[in-house]
Amino acid sequence: MADPGCQLRCAVSGTDEVGGPLAGVTVVDMSTSYAGPTAAMYLADLGARVIKVERPGHGDDARSWGPPFVDGVSAWFASANRNKDSIVVDLRAAHGRAELDGLLEAADVLVENLNPTKLAGLGLDPDTLRRRFPKLVYCAVSGFGLTGPDAGLAGYDLIAQARSGLMSVTGPAGGPPQRVSTALSDVVAGMCAALAVSAALVRQRTTGQGELVDVSLLDVGLALMAPRLAAYLAGGPEPAPSGGTDSVLATYQTFPTADRDIAVAIGNDAMWRRFCSVVELGALADDPGLATNADRQARRPELIAAISVRLARRPATEWTAALQAAAIPCSLVQSLSEVVQDPHVRARGALMPVPGSSGRLHTVQPPFRLGSQSQPRNERFPDMDSLRADTEAVRS
Repeated sequence: MADPGCQLRCAVSGTDEVGGPLAGVTVVDMSTSYAGPTAAMYLADLGARVIKVERPGHGDDARSWGPPFVDGVSAWFASANRNKDSIVVDLRAAHGRAELDGLLEAADVLVENLNPTKLAGLGLDPDTLRRRFPKLVYCAVSGFGLTGPDAGLAGYDLIAQARSGLMSVTGPAGGPPQRVSTALSDVVAGMCAALAVSAALVRQRTTGQGELVDVSLLDVGLALMAPRLAAYLAGGPEPAPSGGTDSVLATYQTFPTADRDIAVAIGNDAMWRRFCSVVELGALADDPGLATNADRQARRPELIAAISVRLARRPATEWTAALQAAAIPCSLVQSLSEVVQDPHVRARGALMPVPGSSGRLHTVQPPFRLGSQSQPRNERFPDMDSLRADTEAVRS
């Protein structure tokens, strides 16, 4: 019987390069759910070959996240797994470990999101694998990180939003804390992991040394809360849910108009004066007691009341047109049905149909564009019903 580790080393080393700055880089994606797969997907978008390692039977947990499903495929799973090959490996079996060893011997990067306390028992902890594969960039994505008293706790996006304080400032004034209703810390963790891995690959190419990248959902949540934490630790009041009306900028929130809400962001004093001109509140612009943002913040309730009365007199599109003409940042508060039809979103090609889905599944183009890539990579995710064939293709 052929050595499975040898088969996989040959498969990895013989891979054709794909255009992009990470062409020639091989990533073993041993993660599941959303944060780790997102990190590996962004590396694939940048040109790396990503081999997704899935468990026998049911594969990635996110394959069952739904509805919605399209022909049995989870839309959530599809959104984080484009541009990947896939292989089924039983990590609890000796032959499965040999297969993984074969992958790692020729790989540049490993992305995993197993509970840190379980890694050592499987022989997959960073110390063990980096000792065996010195050039490997080992990226560990977890709820609470590889160190600290709570490293062994399970974590999801909801838990990170709660523990980081993010939920404590989200929601209507006087109401209960709320989760930001998307996989916020998961997606940002994927971005942070891809950034750190890309940096580690630069050093790997020049020194041959690997790296340990430790990304936790809690740390991501704390990073998202950096300005609020800094303000609190500097003596500011502890924030609470406010309906998004407590920004450090005095006028940085949504307002009702005659027909729907708009968002207005006034970032400096000159912008404030232009805004007052557009909405015909010249007396406020001329008031020396409102000349600075600190002044306006001290009188925020008065200003918001006056602005709300004025904006309620005209429809939203009239206000956004007038404000944009005066270079004042503003937007309609769009629903998703409007977002997917937004002319700018469509012109940027942000929503990419999944190949073979008849336009029923989509992924979102990564939040970066490279001048050297005329078209983004957009290969279909690994299908569950073809995992056996995909596994044999990777092995052959």
